[in-house]
Amino acid sequence: MTESAYRSLPSVDALLQSDEVMTLVRDFSHDAVTTVAREVLARARSAIKSNGKAPSTEMMIAEIVERADRAWGAWPKGVVNATGVVLHTNLGRAPLSVGVAEAAAASASIYSDLEFYLNSGKRGSRNAHISDLISQTSGAEAGMAVNNNASGVLLTLAAVVGADHGKKEVIVSRGEAVEIGGGFRIPDVMLQSGATLIEVGTTNRTYAADYEAAITPNTGAILKVHPSNFVVEGFTHVPSLADMVAVGNKHGIPVINDLGSGCLVDTRKYGLAQEPQVQESVSDGAALTLFSGDKLLGGPQAGLIAGDQKWVDLVTKHPLARAVRIDKMTLSAIAATLVSYLKDAHEEEIPIWNMISMSESQVATRAEKWRDAIGAGDVTPARSAIGGGSLPGQTLPTTALVIQAGSAGADSFAASLRKSPVAVIARIENNRILLDPRTVLPGQDDAVVEAVKFALEQSDQ
Repeated sequence: MTESAYRSLPSVDALLQSDEVMTLVRDFSHDAVTTVAREVLARARSAIKSNGKAPSTEMMIAEIVERADRAWGAWPKGVVNATGVVLHTNLGRAPLSVGVAEAAAASASIYSDLEFYLNSGKRGSRNAHISDLISQTSGAEAGMAVNNNASGVLLTLAAVVGADHGKKEVIVSRGEAVEIGGGFRIPDVMLQSGATLIEVGTTNRTYAADYEAAITPNTGAILKVHPSNFVVEGFTHVPSLADMVAVGNKHGIPVINDLGSGCLVDTRKYGLAQEPQVQESVSDGAALTLFSGDKLLGGPQAGLIAGDQKWVDLVTKHPLARAVRIDKMTLSAIAATLVSYLKDAHEEEIPIWNMISMSESQVATRAEKWRDAIGAGDVTPARSAIGGGSLPGQTLPTTALVIQAGSAGADSFAASLRKSPVAVIARIENNRILLDPRTVLPGQDDAVVEAVKFALEQSDQ
């Protein structure tokens, strides 16, 4: 029986002659499609060896098409974020506004004055324009952009204290020597910069006097680190940035403030805890303030540095700056994002702030429209999370559409949502599917409705 199963398998040429695969051959290279066909045939032979059954030719053709689409189609693929997590790291964190995306696309498809001064006709600096915008939004004397905040920390430490081949010390609180997403640890980043880590205080209580007591002739900087999604509650004490700056100024030592997420607006306006603002860090005297572009700023992945002109100049001239340089499309996107703040239009133009500022009644109305259009589900109060290592533990009231998963289970239903024409990502609670309108972008409501209908049909089969 196994031998007959092997004989039933089509040849590579037979698979290539099917209409669906011939279309792939026309769109891509013959060799590339042939390689995929051979891989699918190898999988079919393995299936026969393990269970004696051969997949049908139609199934093999479908697998070839699916593999080709997954490997060679546009990527990343768009999805609908109905999880209620505003800054969903796995889904790309902050979506860009239409205007920002258009600015980035335009910069990619034309020649530009990226490093050229139109007035003088001479070579210019790619950092000059973004420095002005960072200065205008933060109050700092100057600024620069790199490819992410971790590289901003690495570059800054290398430039400020790493020049002495590790002899310069950086003082940091034990409670702030944290590990951030993806297993990256602040002490490891500091080590790569050539700086020597000097920990002070305890996990839960550190005072300004602890920093001062640790200062030696080898001290190059004091580093303050936002703990990202790590929270210590209860018997705690953290000195204010102003107090740390006072210690630094007394001894002629710069204070570097790594805000991690970074924020240009007062989050208390939205019923959330206060997230440290870039402007406050600058006004409190931090020599350099580091923050992300793709978290609470709401722009593309980038690391932004704001600070005193002499320190920014030192950082921009370091050789490592070339290695972490930001590309022209991201620069354009960051510039357009910062302009939204200068116009005080962040709630209207920047998607994450549109989500965060959305009223409870607006969210509830969308959930009710989904339920009515689907003809199934219950509308219930829930909570939306900020996510992305920002505002840890902070949530917003929302209204979700709840779908009972049925006998197939919530995992199966969620998988069907992901397989719909436009993949919808939901969250699962107590074997129920929750779809939160807060994080669903305008124009995506129909996709949610169709995906749920598709999943309900699948569960009935």
